[in-house]
Amino acid sequence: MKTARLQTPRRPGKKPSNNRPKDPVGVYCRVRPLTAGDDACCVEVISNTTIQLHPPDGIKVNRNGEFKEMQYSFKEVFGAYTTQKELFNVVAQPLVEDLIHGKNGLLFTYGVTGSGKTHTMTGSPGDGGLLPRCLDMIFCSIGPFQAKRYIFKPDDKNAMEVQNEVDALLERQKRDCQPTATPKAMSSRQRMDPEFADMITVPEHCKAEGVDEDSVYSLFVSYVEIYNNYLYDLLEEVSQDPIKPKWNSNATPVRDVEFIAPQSKNLREDSNHNMYVSGCTEVEVKSTEEAFEVFWKGQKKRRIANTTLNRESSRSHSVFIIKLAQAPLDADGDNVLQAKDQTTVSQLSLVDLAGSERTTRTRAEGSRLREAGNINQSLMTLRTCIEVLRENQMYGTNKMVPYRDSKLTHLFKNYFDGEGKVRMIVCVNPKADDYEETLLVMRFAEMTQEVEIARPIDRPICGFTPGRRYRNQAFKEELTRKLELRGGPIDGDLTFTELFLQSFAPLPSVEITDASDEHTLPRLIECLEQRQRARHLATEEVKKSVNALRGMLQDWDSNFSVKENYIQDQTEKMIEKDRIINGQKSEADRLEKKIRTLEYKIEILQKTANIYEDDKRTLQHELDERDQKLHREVSDKRRLEQRMHGVVTDTKMKWEKECERRVQAKQLEMQNKLWVKDEKLKQLKAIVAETRTERPEKPERIPRARDQKVHVRSASPPAVPNAPPVRLRHRRSRSAGGERWVDHKPIGNVEIDTVLQPHIPNAITVAVPNEKALAKCDKYILTHQELASDGEIQTKLIKGEVFKTRGGGQCVQFTDVEKLKQESPVGPRKRRSSPIAPPRDDTTESEWTDVETRCSVAVEMKAGSNFGPGYQHHAQPKRRKP
Repeated sequence: MKTARLQTPRRPGKKPSNNRPKDPVGVYCRVRPLTAGDDACCVEVISNTTIQLHPPDGIKVNRNGEFKEMQYSFKEVFGAYTTQKELFNVVAQPLVEDLIHGKNGLLFTYGVTGSGKTHTMTGSPGDGGLLPRCLDMIFCSIGPFQAKRYIFKPDDKNAMEVQNEVDALLERQKRDCQPTATPKAMSSRQRMDPEFADMITVPEHCKAEGVDEDSVYSLFVSYVEIYNNYLYDLLEEVSQDPIKPKWNSNATPVRDVEFIAPQSKNLREDSNHNMYVSGCTEVEVKSTEEAFEVFWKGQKKRRIANTTLNRESSRSHSVFIIKLAQAPLDADGDNVLQAKDQTTVSQLSLVDLAGSERTTRTRAEGSRLREAGNINQSLMTLRTCIEVLRENQMYGTNKMVPYRDSKLTHLFKNYFDGEGKVRMIVCVNPKADDYEETLLVMRFAEMTQEVEIARPIDRPICGFTPGRRYRNQAFKEELTRKLELRGGPIDGDLTFTELFLQSFAPLPSVEITDASDEHTLPRLIECLEQRQRARHLATEEVKKSVNALRGMLQDWDSNFSVKENYIQDQTEKMIEKDRIINGQKSEADRLEKKIRTLEYKIEILQKTANIYEDDKRTLQHELDERDQKLHREVSDKRRLEQRMHGVVTDTKMKWEKECERRVQAKQLEMQNKLWVKDEKLKQLKAIVAETRTERPEKPERIPRARDQKVHVRSASPPAVPNAPPVRLRHRRSRSAGGERWVDHKPIGNVEIDTVLQPHIPNAITVAVPNEKALAKCDKYILTHQELASDGEIQTKLIKGEVFKTRGGGQCVQFTDVEKLKQESPVGPRKRRSSPIAPPRDDTTESEWTDVETRCSVAVEMKAGSNFGPGYQHHAQPKRRKP
């Protein structure tokens, strides 16, 4: 008989998911108990749907340094004392029921390393996890309806072939002859591996409701891992070639030879755009023990390592695939129907994701560091795909989801496209050291709950009469019972005629011993007549039944025609309503898309408005600060004005008094000068009169300045009677103090040979003033040279005080000016009209006046004047040459 090839997907074609109802991804949270060495806890279960995270000491969430407690909601939260059965009943049991009813499912555990993901999936001795409980529920539900081995045969293209019983028998005999054949089902618990014997002990057996009793089932399992973004088959049988090394249970060579890595597998896409692992081993199992033994065989090959955070840390993502093939029985309820469109293959994937980890905490190096990087990269790709799906659904965008960036997301692409339900269990370790990693896991879980997955399409309904399996069994049992009553069962299949003949009474003996036997023939004739009458009666009954059946069929035909017409009318109405509904759906989809677009725009505008509000508050705050600063400056300015007004008033009064004093001094000086001129005039008149009366004599030689050893100062003129003496102001130079000075002498200064030279102790001499020198001193002096009106070099010593500014720098306020000037003491010689001059021992008044006039130059500076703090010249101004 020709085998029928059955494809894995149930849908006839690719349909858009917009026309199908959607369900959000079910996200559950499980909190593991604290270990004995951990005291600080950062996770608190608030209710059966909410948990709260408490930041530990030393971690500040807000920028202002305050601690912030955050709450996260899930579909359901399981505390530290939740049993595996309670978790299975809520999370995994609905997925197993959907699997038996022909729908796909995906269940994966997510969390940081050491949070209990593998324990949740596998369990512990005496308390099995989700995987053994799923297997137990499946076999408890389909146990009486399992097909014989090799009735369903998987091929290499993600399809399933249905064989008849003869081909299946030959396949079984062929596999039994091979030495590497799949082990048969175990008949007793003594043959089980003691490592996992206690894990599959499930005292509370579950059974799915609504199992189709008129179908046959067969279960296939496969086990793969994703290691460093490569797919490996954990159930692949190694070669028994004696040249190549054999492998032990830990996937390492037995002999001391070079390690041979297993061959990686590739992902393929079948004709219906479903992803599968090409060349993956699929093992048909018939019991929970056999299925878990296959799982345990692959679990020993899985890559685990000892890290700082976990003694047995998974270094790869493991995927255990349970594939259930089911096909209905034929109309007689005896053989499997080999119709392609009536066979269903459903799949349940149990994924144990490797934990995300930070290398700074695990201190991974070498290959462990590379493994951690690939694990984190694949989890990041999963998070990116979830983000893009969420954005496409919430805002109506059509961004491409990057499934191909990782083997993990590429393998389960069909589930997120609407091929089954998706459930995620977030495992949380409440210790304070994992707070930052747990916070990232919570954010990912919160985002995943917002993604919606389209509901899978129901499988096609078989048109055969339900209950045909049990009717066929009842008929066989009744037939067997009657045959046993008749003398035992007969071999082979009996027709209706043979059964009818066997229901007659046996023929009497027809052996005639003598010619006078008158009883044998009459008994034979009587028996035949009875059979003839029974045959006639049976024929009449058959005719009546045929007529009644014919009438019944005619009535059914007429009723069927009426109902067919009615159904046709209703179908036309339904088509019209479907057209209207489709139009309304398209309009609703358009409006919904428009609403999403508007919501997206509103959200963007809201964010923009929030940003503007924040900027407005910031600018308002700055404006208030500047207003306050301005008010302070205005008040400071007013106080300064009041203070300066007082200082100006005091200075004005002081200068008024000084001016009065100077005017009085000037008047006294002018009076003295007038008296001196009068005296000179009198002397001049006396000289003129004496010259006229007396004979001039030869003038004596005036001694030179170098011959005069004793210098006699010219006598001062006599004081004016009844006039107060002029007290000339004398002040000591401020540079003679003990302060620290900055002596600023520019490079272009000319050295002068004056007797008086400025001498400043404790001075720092610089050519250009700098901040470093000014910071060390509190006084400043600048040597400035310029050309005077008479052609001589005049040196000015400009002095000031050094103050520190608020900005941290220095400023100089000039307070005084000193002048150094060199002049010729004797003017140019003039010829006298009279060669004879009277000798005089004393100096004339003109010489005294000239010397006094040259030497009575003083400079005085005080704070407040434009030229300096103050300036006064006590000598007579000289006439300049025209």
